Amino acid sequence: MDHEQSRRAFLGSLAAAGGASAAGCQSPGSTGESTPAGTGDADDPASNDGDAADAAVDGEPYAAVYESVVGSVASVRTYDGGGNGAQGTAFVYDDRHLVTNQHVVSGASDVSVRFQDSGWRNAEVLATDVYSDLAVMEMTALPDGAEPLPLLKSDPAVGQRVVAIGNPFGYGGSVSEGIVSGRDRTLAAANGFSIPDAIQTDAAVNPGNSGGPLVTLDGDVAGVINAGGGDNIGFAISAALARRVIPELITEGEFGHSYVGVRLMNVSPPVARANDVPESRGVYIDEVIDDGPAEGVLQGSDGTRPVNGVSAPVGGDVIVRMADTEIRARQDLTSFLALETDPGESIDVDLYRDGQRRTVELTLGERPDPEG
Repeated sequence: MDHEQSRRAFLGSLAAAGGASAAGCQSPGSTGESTPAGTGDADDPASNDGDAADAAVDGEPYAAVYESVVGSVASVRTYDGGGNGAQGTAFVYDDRHLVTNQHVVSGASDVSVRFQDSGWRNAEVLATDVYSDLAVMEMTALPDGAEPLPLLKSDPAVGQRVVAIGNPFGYGGSVSEGIVSGRDRTLAAANGFSIPDAIQTDAAVNPGNSGGPLVTLDGDVAGVINAGGGDNIGFAISAALARRVIPELITEGEFGHSYVGVRLMNVSPPVARANDVPESRGVYIDEVIDDGPAEGVLQGSDGTRPVNGVSAPVGGDVIVRMADTEIRARQDLTSFLALETDPGESIDVDLYRDGQRRTVELTLGERPDPEG
């Protein structure tokens, strides 16, 4: 039996007895050097771990997940050469690469990582993607016990228990538990774009957890922790998006995101009535960006019309389907583009224009360079 099979068998036997979940998030900008009174060394993983092996007993699935996963999770510390530092978390993707958030390593000239049973080691930032907030680091050698963590093959169920292991406030090897509170959430990205298909959790996530894994009780990564603020809500980049982006970052050094070149909004009842659309669903095209892929194919607003005292835009297309995917709201459109399409691909778009349903063919472009 290989490592993955034995790990799943062990976790499965404990999860059956009853378990829970946790998640965390990290924000850059502090080095976490201070140590609160009476808490031990905030930067020493051993000071927080306890005897996980002894704790992983029947009926303690959190301890089992921790014991199985923690050896593959690393604290991250970065410096930009100007006296500024940041900290976060990463986890092992394969025998040479670690995954973290782009915002954890952004601007870093020097990156160090530390595993549970190792000292600080140098790591090289191989590639980053600001539009998914994912980054890949490379190491010449990983410590013993640092095994790759598998990415979940489908989105977790709402209500499913999850666990986050990371480095909140510099306390390495910390674990928290919660559930999946929602799926297909939208997070802000660079240049007014968004990160689709994010996982929402109620697990405690704090500065220092960003880039760490949000894992199921089977030890599979449901998402890469991205954000949280202590209000019983946190977010992670979905495993589905990570499964698309990370391999491309490793092999190509970049990931091309599909681009339409429009500004859009959800279809509210006033917008539907003003544009003679039979249902309040789909996305309304308010503006078509000049020289973008949608120019000459899709149509934006050309005026407004009052509906029940509300000024509603008119003249824009209302998209209700792309290829075989129903588009009910903005989240459907952004998730479809991110998870199911590639730049240069041509797709059929079903829409309402001037009250009539029609189909147009759209060739997708690639999102512009965020530095451009």
